[in-house]
Amino acid sequence: MSEPLRTPSVSRRATRPRWRRALSIFGIVLGVLVALVGGGGLYLWIQLTASLPQLDGKAAIAGLSAPVDVARDDLGVPLLRASNRLDAARALGFLHGQERMFQMDLLRRDAAGELAELIGPKVIANDKKRRSHRVRHRAHEIVGHLADGEKALLEAYAAGVNAGVAALGAKPPEYLALRSRPEPWLPEDSLLAVYAMFLDLQDEEGKRDSDLGLLRDLIPSEMVAFLNPIGTEWDAPLLGDAPAPSPIPGPEVLNLRAASSSAAPPAAPPAATTEPETAKMPGSNHFALAGAHTAHGGALFANDMHLGLRMPNIWYRASLAWTDTNGVARQVTGVTLPGTPLIAAGSNGNIAWGFTNSYGDWTDLIELDLDPANPRRYQTPQGWQEMTTAVETIAVKGGKPVELKVDETIWGPVLGPDHQGRVRAISWVAHHPEAVDLGLAELESAETVDQAIRIAENAGVPAQNFTVGAKDGRIAWTILGALPKRMGWDGATPTSWADGTRGWNGWLAENERPTVIDPASGRLWTANNRTLSGEMLATIGNGGYDLGARAQQIRDDLAKLEKATPKDLLAIQVDDRAVFLERWHELLLDTLDAKALEGHADRAELKRLLETTWTGRASVESVAYRVTRMFRLVTVDQVASAILAPAKSADKNFSVLAIQQLEGPIWQILTERPIHLLDPKFTTWNDQLLAVVDLMLAESQRLGGPLANRTWGERNTVRIQHPLSLAVPRLGRYLDIRPRPLPGDNDMPRVQGTGFGASERMVIAPGREGESYFHMPGGQSGHPLSPYYRAGHEAWENGEPTPFLPGPAKHHLTLAPGGGK
Repeated sequence: MSEPLRTPSVSRRATRPRWRRALSIFGIVLGVLVALVGGGGLYLWIQLTASLPQLDGKAAIAGLSAPVDVARDDLGVPLLRASNRLDAARALGFLHGQERMFQMDLLRRDAAGELAELIGPKVIANDKKRRSHRVRHRAHEIVGHLADGEKALLEAYAAGVNAGVAALGAKPPEYLALRSRPEPWLPEDSLLAVYAMFLDLQDEEGKRDSDLGLLRDLIPSEMVAFLNPIGTEWDAPLLGDAPAPSPIPGPEVLNLRAASSSAAPPAAPPAATTEPETAKMPGSNHFALAGAHTAHGGALFANDMHLGLRMPNIWYRASLAWTDTNGVARQVTGVTLPGTPLIAAGSNGNIAWGFTNSYGDWTDLIELDLDPANPRRYQTPQGWQEMTTAVETIAVKGGKPVELKVDETIWGPVLGPDHQGRVRAISWVAHHPEAVDLGLAELESAETVDQAIRIAENAGVPAQNFTVGAKDGRIAWTILGALPKRMGWDGATPTSWADGTRGWNGWLAENERPTVIDPASGRLWTANNRTLSGEMLATIGNGGYDLGARAQQIRDDLAKLEKATPKDLLAIQVDDRAVFLERWHELLLDTLDAKALEGHADRAELKRLLETTWTGRASVESVAYRVTRMFRLVTVDQVASAILAPAKSADKNFSVLAIQQLEGPIWQILTERPIHLLDPKFTTWNDQLLAVVDLMLAESQRLGGPLANRTWGERNTVRIQHPLSLAVPRLGRYLDIRPRPLPGDNDMPRVQGTGFGASERMVIAPGREGESYFHMPGGQSGHPLSPYYRAGHEAWENGEPTPFLPGPAKHHLTLAPGGGK
């Protein structure tokens, strides 16, 4: 198969190391080590099989108050029956330790900046960035101040993890290859797993604020406001409406052609783009229907969380059953994040809940007013203060420890200077102890949407859209987590906090948070889009909301449903209709008019394919979808780049596509075609559009074969890999999910990229969990020899429902008290 046609894309994560990069480096190391032990195949096989999790029989765990029964179904999904919640946590830790220890280890090490201790010098740079936030230190302090019940839950879980690893007949295979062993799991490590989600879901470096500050300084303010509106006609907020477009700023604001002759000859087509596609923004869909619109009269809740895809999957399914301290039988089912003792999203029989990333503004950059006589002193509302310095020691496998000095202010760590040399600090929600706790555990016993909303508003997790549906038919939404209360400015760009008129003034109280309970429409939806308007939007801020096209399509799909069943909501989750690109497809066809086709057989072939292979969907066989998508991305990039060139010149890391709402303004420009905003290299707007067409044709020729081979499936072939296969590709057949072209894309409900997409899909009818469904990529186990390593994956690929609740038991394991301390 030829190399996929590359398209310019952007992610606010693109400039930041991610633990997926660390996994790639780990794969190289692992591959070399496996090659070294290749001669000892029998020994290696014995060790691999000895490290398989125990599925049947009996195992002892110290600290259990009574036996716990673990029944696994034919997908390896466990139902744990325990006497109390602490026993359930200890047993879940045992399973996580046996099935997912290396995944958990990477999670805590990446968050804490401790990967080099396991992998070696190549990840020191990643560790340094993480250490600047000192989350190990923060997690340790938070554990010391947790409520007794939360602390006991973490301690029971940690003991279970360590017991699970100790009960294996050999180390998990990754440690065997690395000639290392897993360090004991600590209670604070579970909080590091929560911090890892902060790092994955939020802008911990203030990149958006920095980019907008760059535009503020270098681009006329009227043009910045036009290109970066609060939203576009694609918006589908829960509160408020889509905004009306603003007029295009005139040539008196910015005239790209002022220094060039308007009669200049057309430029040659730009060189083929070589910018690789980067990882997508972490995001999700979730939506709910009130009982008035469902077949059974109870609520229906759907959630698919979009993250990087890897082996094993980020989630581990489980159902936990126990009796609470009041004698009430509890059962909670859903997904767990290995490393934590909670059901992160799922159902307790009364309510079902889940999340999408909110993309509010949770970080701010502070321009420090430094003392000219002493650059370590900075001005505060209380007068001059001197920066403090924390020394972080990074252990390095095979090398000497590295010391990192972290300068800190009263607001947060000090960052490097901006394009004008101004030193900045960052204030990030995750730096505050209020941001992290186990308050979400209370959802396990919530019985109404009102209780669930109150719990969510006080939970210490990354700020997420939280939607809940109940068996009585009610639905509700809010943003959970610690939300800062700003004063003096909107938080969009860096500013000084020195005089006390700007900054954070505590946290939003319950009555200050956005909440929607029992909406009149009986429908709720979020898809990382702008959910708010007016004063509430200003309070929450804009952290780079996704374009609303995906949310709008979900909203419109929901509006058609009455007497809905879970199957109807699954149809929305896998909706791959290309509603968003319809107008770009028409624009491309109009550009290829009779004059444009004269003497250009390749353009004529392109038009033929645009007309004959357009299915109106992101379907794998469509050439038209792939070319239309590319046409849009390159056109938006070129038009915006010409306007924002000064920012790119000032900062090589600035990307025009980092402005999430460019679609509306750029489409307006292409519709009205103002000559003063046309790149001087071109005589007419049509010349520029045809140059984009020729760029795409040249790129296709470079890839080889006819244009008809450039299908969306060729480009969107999904590859879900194990770290080892990155270094030893021939092992991919044993460790990876086989590559497969899949439909879907970013701006539609079925989000699907080559290594990014729905990390799970579930639709739950609370109180009717037996009618609900779930599927996810990969399988339950992280061990390649486990029968549950890939089990259930094809249902995810095909968009087929499989049961939400664990099915009939295929294996029984009894975890009994004992086993020493």
